[in-house]
Amino acid sequence: MFAPASRCHCDLKAFFDTVNHDRLLTQLREKIGGGKLLRLIGRYPRAGVELLGLIVNRTKSKSAPLAECTFLGFQMSARGKVKWSEKSFLRFKQRVREITKRNRGQNTTFVIDELRRYVTGWMNYFGISHTYAAVLELDEWIRRRVRLYHWKQWKRPRTRRRNLIKLGINPKEVHRASRSRKGYWRMSQNSLVRFALNNRYLKEQGVPELRDIWIRLHYGDTPKPQAKAGSSP
Repeated sequence: MFAPASRCHCDLKAFFDTVNHDRLLTQLREKIGGGKLLRLIGRYPRAGVELLGLIVNRTKSKSAPLAECTFLGFQMSARGKVKWSEKSFLRFKQRVREITKRNRGQNTTFVIDELRRYVTGWMNYFGISHTYAAVLELDEWIRRRVRLYHWKQWKRPRTRRRNLIKLGINPKEVHRASRSRKGYWRMSQNSLVRFALNNRYLKEQGVPELRDIWIRLHYGDTPKPQAKAGSSP
């Protein structure tokens, strides 16, 4: 007998290679009847063995509290909410870092397009999680990575000054950012840089927002939940 569902994480090794196909189809016939659907299902399995003899994949199975188990990149919180596994979360951030790497030398438009494709695909899979607060935090982190890439691409103080003024910074104040010796990551959070490369501007440039994708997946066209105060600039 298996342990209760709340305590069990079990992966069956080579299911269709080991399951007894006759017994499987007999049980399906009791549920869905005969006809084309059953014949279609019967085409999928391949050669098997006698009496539903299944082999548990022990490397992917364990008995533990549900909150400690991961499955296909997800975990369950102590309150029964679906969330990303730590490994999935770290892998996502690592890939975003690679795309927005400071020394790639790629055109910013190319980088944003690659970022949008990756983030959209990732969220279409992982967006079923209930981690709305984490989505807001990741949105801000992604925007900061893009600001960092802009700042790196502008390189020289003269180029930075020109771009900051073009994006609305007062010429009398622009030196506070354009001639700063702070590192790229710190400058991506500079007030003048944030004002110039604000959220609206970045969205117009194509920088993806996980929040929009998450809301569409969970609420469709219903009114959007309001972000917590201070969660984004």
